[in-house]
Amino acid sequence: MGAARPMIADLRNAFLDRLAAADPGLVRLRLAASAVLGIAIAIGALSPLHFPLTTSLVAAIAAMMSAFTVNDATGGGQALTLCLAAVVGAATITAAGLGAAYPPLDTVIFVLLIFVAVYLQRFGPRGIALGSMTFFLFFFPMFLQARLSHVPQLIIALLFGLAANAVVRFVLLRRNAESELVRIRRAFRARVAAAVRATETTIAGGTSDRNDRQIRTALARLHEAVLLIEDNAPDVVDAGEADQLRRRAIEVELAVSWLTITARRTASQPLPPDVAGDLVARLARFRSLMERDPRELPLISQTGEYSRLLVEGSRIDDRARPGDGLRRALAELAVADDRAQRIASRASTVDLPDEDEDREPTKAFAYDNQTRSAIQAVLGGGLAVLAGQFVSPQRWYWAVLTVFVVFVGTSSTGARFVKGVRRTGGTLLGIVGGVALALLVSGNTPAILALIAVCVFGMVYTSRVSQFLMAFFITSMLGLLYSLLGTFSIEVLWIRVAETAIGAACGLLAAMVVVPVRTRSVMLDDVAAALDELHEFLASAADLMSGRENLNIIEMSRDLDRAVEQVRTTIEPLTHPINLRSARRDYGWHVLTTLEGIAFRARHVAARAQPGQLTGPVAERLDQFTGRIVANVDRIHEAVSHPGSTRDRALVRDDGTPVSDRIDEAETRAVLSSLSHLDEGLIALGRVFGVDAVDPAPARE
Repeated sequence: MGAARPMIADLRNAFLDRLAAADPGLVRLRLAASAVLGIAIAIGALSPLHFPLTTSLVAAIAAMMSAFTVNDATGGGQALTLCLAAVVGAATITAAGLGAAYPPLDTVIFVLLIFVAVYLQRFGPRGIALGSMTFFLFFFPMFLQARLSHVPQLIIALLFGLAANAVVRFVLLRRNAESELVRIRRAFRARVAAAVRATETTIAGGTSDRNDRQIRTALARLHEAVLLIEDNAPDVVDAGEADQLRRRAIEVELAVSWLTITARRTASQPLPPDVAGDLVARLARFRSLMERDPRELPLISQTGEYSRLLVEGSRIDDRARPGDGLRRALAELAVADDRAQRIASRASTVDLPDEDEDREPTKAFAYDNQTRSAIQAVLGGGLAVLAGQFVSPQRWYWAVLTVFVVFVGTSSTGARFVKGVRRTGGTLLGIVGGVALALLVSGNTPAILALIAVCVFGMVYTSRVSQFLMAFFITSMLGLLYSLLGTFSIEVLWIRVAETAIGAACGLLAAMVVVPVRTRSVMLDDVAAALDELHEFLASAADLMSGRENLNIIEMSRDLDRAVEQVRTTIEPLTHPINLRSARRDYGWHVLTTLEGIAFRARHVAARAQPGQLTGPVAERLDQFTGRIVANVDRIHEAVSHPGSTRDRALVRDDGTPVSDRIDEAETRAVLSSLSHLDEGLIALGRVFGVDAVDPAPARE
């Protein structure tokens, strides 16, 4: 028994580490738990009123939808959105009752609501929340076959559901920013360990496509954790500490990236078995130093292994040994990690005032991609009504629901195609789960309710990461709901699959035929936005390093990261395996990896640049250097913004004179080296978009 306890503890710690790595900050876990708890409170509060089961389900839907659609940045904003949802939801339920009393008014309203819900996405998180709740609070009364006489009860149920979510959101599972930051730091360290583990695999087994994919995945997840630290740090610590914490987290990310690059180079050459074994053991020991809880375990610098890493990494010898580069990179990572932990450990909680950001207000009416998407959605919904009627005159609304889901959160035809395929695939698999669960617990109401809660949890937990799994949990839940309502049959679930496929096809047809929004055009818009951020970053970095202005370029590098992340989302239809054209996949990957490389170098500059770092002639040379790079950014921006233009444009290469001449400081030289690599990335990006590079004109005598 005693021997089993350490094993159980190890398994528990391993599970917690994986959970933290998969869900930084446990944000998705909190949202999923909020949905289930809100449903339980809403149903329990309604029980003394003895409302019918169908009415209570509306309360459950309101609690669930508000749990994962209301995502305003502040608590006050969330409270306002919940109040607006009550007003909008009551009006929607009333409209649903009127539509049911005067068919086919319900069909007309339902299709028009698609336009409203998709169009509202332009207004950010609040628009997305209100649009989604408007649509679903019309859909579920239709699904439950509610009548006009049921409207008062349904509105009461709606209010109970929203109130239950408010209780959970602001009282029972209230967001604790300090604890959330600690959990994000745990996830950050778990993802550092994952990257080191992938490096071990590369050294032990050599370079391969599989190992490279593991490294890319680990680095992408680590970068996500860095962005979360940058987002959450200002909620917990003062502005100065937050800036330092961001800077140190970026330094760790850069050190991990350099470790993986060095590991690939090292593994590309034959290594003696004893050297490879020593490097793998060294990496494994370092990985064992990764903290699970940064508040309790000692700093890495307080361990003997840390000293050995520094000694081995700083060894200077006339005869270089195999693996020295990796040992040095590992020592640099250890130093960066220690510096980050020292900043994080002394951060103090403070009350920060809300900052009013100067943002350009969103136009209420504009003809843009969002408007075109809304037009496509309403026409696709109309087609879905007609096609869905042929499959099932009673359950055609599933097809319309699929059209709405396919258009929410997508901006191009390709993205809608990928989302439709995922949703249909998840629905097919959900048929198996729904039938199995419904047959397993048929007639056992407590068991059905418990499994519905599990499906709700799974649906909310996976909604942000997998449309496939989300559709699976939704369809499984529907099988259980039909069983609870006494209307379960396998035929009904197959109708659900058919209507889902019809809805996805109708949405895709509308997206392809009606004012189509091509993936490439949206990608070009997003690339142009990333280049705008890069222009601002480079100009500000030059001003900072020359001492003209003291600017927060860490924040600007984060804006650039966000813009590149948007490109990643937009470009997915090109890089997805479902795209059978290898040339388009290669094109998409080339654009994305080049932009990510540029953003990586920008993060390096942001982490190391200091005010007044360069003076005199070197500052003048820096201005010329960054001025040329910014001009190149503008030329690529012009090519991206006007792809059909015949205007001659060319990038200008560096003249070969290093800016870092006569500079002894290592950090300053590292910053300038990163700027040079960024410049090379821009030249590569220009080639992607058909912009050639030329040598600079010779200086006049």
